[in-house]
Amino acid sequence: MNRRKFFASTGLSAAGLLVTESLFGFNPKDKMVQLTGAPSARYDVVKEMMKYPKIDAHVHCDLGNSNPEAQKKFAEILMEYAERFNIRKLILSKPVTKLIKGVPDASPEAFIDHNNIILGLMKLHPDRLTGSFTFNPIHLKASLEEIKRCVDQGMVGAKTYYQTKISDPSFYPIVEKMIDLKMIIHTHAETQLGVGGYRMKYNGNKPKNVSIPEDFVEIAKRYPEGMFQHAHIGGGGDWEYMCKALKNSPNVYVDTSGSNNEEHMIDFALQQLGEDRLLFGSDNCYYQSVGKILASNLNEAQRKKIFFENFNNILRKGGHHVD
Repeated sequence: MNRRKFFASTGLSAAGLLVTESLFGFNPKDKMVQLTGAPSARYDVVKEMMKYPKIDAHVHCDLGNSNPEAQKKFAEILMEYAERFNIRKLILSKPVTKLIKGVPDASPEAFIDHNNIILGLMKLHPDRLTGSFTFNPIHLKASLEEIKRCVDQGMVGAKTYYQTKISDPSFYPIVEKMIDLKMIIHTHAETQLGVGGYRMKYNGNKPKNVSIPEDFVEIAKRYPEGMFQHAHIGGGGDWEYMCKALKNSPNVYVDTSGSNNEEHMIDFALQQLGEDRLLFGSDNCYYQSVGKILASNLNEAQRKKIFFENFNNILRKGGHHVD
């Protein structure tokens, strides 16, 4: 059942009950009103949601906070969501999002500090929380040292912000290292919306070094054995353009996270990219991110792949799979 059908049926039913109650003093709690003559069917969204174990491929700790106690409290909230939504593993990250004069902090001190926060949280819930390390490839030596440190302590992938484009040559040695580790590189990405049906593509209003779909296409072509994760299809950009741009880059995966829930978003991504390249992620928006999967026209096998199996297969390459 897609959202249009769901709201059409439930909305009319609710309206009918309200009219009946207001005009005739009928209480809908007393008995079921049959508007269509068909048997009443209840869709138990919680039961449906709990059928599928999940791996959250895009989730953050408190991005704006470095206080350890505040981070612990935030982690407990994440654990509550994990229980509520049947999330087996959360791939937690803290990319450096602090801006200095409008530019993200690019210092090694910043990314080391952020990785330490993730490592500390992983120890609190090692059964549920694992981590993605962050770095800045323009500091190559510090980045490679940090990757080794974080991998040795159990992290399973990378997460970067927009200090440096994913296609920048400074990324090449890092990509080669990640290929050796058989780990995925997850990068913040943006795709600009058009106006009035006209796709302006990019007019220069995006941050200087933010990665766009063409950057993923370029790095994926250069390193076909690498694995790259384009962040948040539901993050507010032109998801149709993004999916089309990445269609012929089979080693670029797309996570479905974000608070935007346009109808047919997931169906369109599936059509363009295939069922093996979509990864469930929340970006800390759980109701939206789970709901958009359940509201799409996926079959049972496709839901299982997106919610769990696709990312687990990525983890399996490096020996870090959940089961």
